[in-house]
Amino acid sequence: MARMKCGVAAVEALRAAGVSRVFGLMGSSTLEIYDALYDARDMLYVGVRHENCGMHMADAYGRVTQTPGLFICGQAGPGVANMMLGLTAAKLAYSPVVVIAGQPSTADLGKDTFQEIDQHTLFLPVTKRVMTVTRPERIPEFLLEAFRVANAGRRGPVVVNIPRDLLNHDVDVAIPARGGQPEVATASVDRATIERVRGMILQARAPVIHAGAGIKWGRGTAALVRLAEKLQLPITNSAGHTDVAPVDHPLYAGGVGPRGNPVATGLVRESDLILALGTRLGFNTARFTDEIVRPGVKIVQVDIDPLALGRYYPVALGIVADAGAVAGALADLVEPLAASHAPWRARNEKLVKDRRQLWQGREEIAGRGSKPLHPETIYAELRKVAPRDALFTIDAGTTCLQATDKLPCYTVPSLIAPLDCGNIGFSYAAGLGAKVAAPERTVISLMGDGGFGMTMGEMTTAVQSRINSIAVVMDNGTWGSEIAYQRDFYNQRYIGAHVLSPRFDEVMKLCGGAGYFVTAPGELADAVTQAMKEGKPAVIHAKVDPDAVLSFRTDALAKRA
Repeated sequence: MARMKCGVAAVEALRAAGVSRVFGLMGSSTLEIYDALYDARDMLYVGVRHENCGMHMADAYGRVTQTPGLFICGQAGPGVANMMLGLTAAKLAYSPVVVIAGQPSTADLGKDTFQEIDQHTLFLPVTKRVMTVTRPERIPEFLLEAFRVANAGRRGPVVVNIPRDLLNHDVDVAIPARGGQPEVATASVDRATIERVRGMILQARAPVIHAGAGIKWGRGTAALVRLAEKLQLPITNSAGHTDVAPVDHPLYAGGVGPRGNPVATGLVRESDLILALGTRLGFNTARFTDEIVRPGVKIVQVDIDPLALGRYYPVALGIVADAGAVAGALADLVEPLAASHAPWRARNEKLVKDRRQLWQGREEIAGRGSKPLHPETIYAELRKVAPRDALFTIDAGTTCLQATDKLPCYTVPSLIAPLDCGNIGFSYAAGLGAKVAAPERTVISLMGDGGFGMTMGEMTTAVQSRINSIAVVMDNGTWGSEIAYQRDFYNQRYIGAHVLSPRFDEVMKLCGGAGYFVTAPGELADAVTQAMKEGKPAVIHAKVDPDAVLSFRTDALAKRA
């Protein structure tokens, strides 16, 4: 036991949890913790300009490091309310995040006091757990429990509310040493189950591996690729997870569904067995219809969450386990099949041909030299100059959704997307969090002009905290998804769909970073190369063709005569 101020006890608990990076927006409700952070030289503090952006940073940090990203929300009431979208995105992406949220004093709770809202109830729908500290000496206990819960099983955000008066005490507490959290080993799957899966695959006519976030979280790419190579099985990925395997691997087909490509989608549609590894087969992949996942197809689904098994499609076999561990066990058990003798050799040869034609078509569009730039030109130039270990973040707008299957993803993780939350205004902040998590990697954030306008205040965060990410703003002067729907479904009756933006590159220069303006083919590649050399927070403002937008939600809208 040691006697210390509660703010110091909170910081010591963070240290015990392994925290080395802290995102926050300070406020009077948590000043005792901030005062203790002043002496915590082993913790890098990144102060943000908006709580929602701070949440996206912590979210991305958690996805890259596989440890909870921490955000300290300094102000009760309006401060915590600003976090709701970021918490929602983390909840729907199963990202490990811990939030310390200030709260009004215990003596004033329930009196509709200044800046009081029911924070506990507010957070319940968008978190894995909400915890409210009741006694000052329990602050370290609650914080350590929050980190454990956030990173256990299927991960998610946890909020710890601390009434401000509890931080004003001196307490006697015992805090474990740094790294005192227990290490949890991955449970193994019995051999009989693995042999059953092997038999089902070898008896199939056209089996396919469909992989998702579970492979990424378990860092199971090596096992996935080894399994695919031994059985000569094509790999497809769920929406937003292009980085489950290197995109240049000959057995990698790419994304399934409207955010993917027709080659991978066709493979799943025509398969008679889907080995679904770490994926829910959710809406953005299959839209809950039988258009892609056909009735009667056998599904072997592996997920760490038993509630995910068979939730959307009936499964022949459900396995509660880490997807990468199952892939590795299968790879250990099966005998290698020569490519020339695999039962599905003809299907695989067609895959190689179809993929080659798909990429040739993309390069042809990119090479047309149009002005303003076609999005395909942006992606093609990124493929040429981005380092092999580059890490990309994207928004959910139409230009970014077109990019999910076209970016040069070779390592895990190398793509961070808003996933099922589907929000714009995510990518730039997420890129800053990713860069803090992996400062040695080139981080490139793609977004439209509308989404970047929501978060452009964080340019000052990047400069102040020296976070040298590269933002590529694809400016088509529109809310791209919506104007595409108005064009395709509402007889071009455009209202509210156009956006006026400043020169974001010039704004970044005013903030102290690097800015580049791109209007012609070849200029984006040059700008990215220069930004990497310059080593400053950078914004590349690229003028993009406003007509090169796509309608993704064809399922939800009916065309009008």
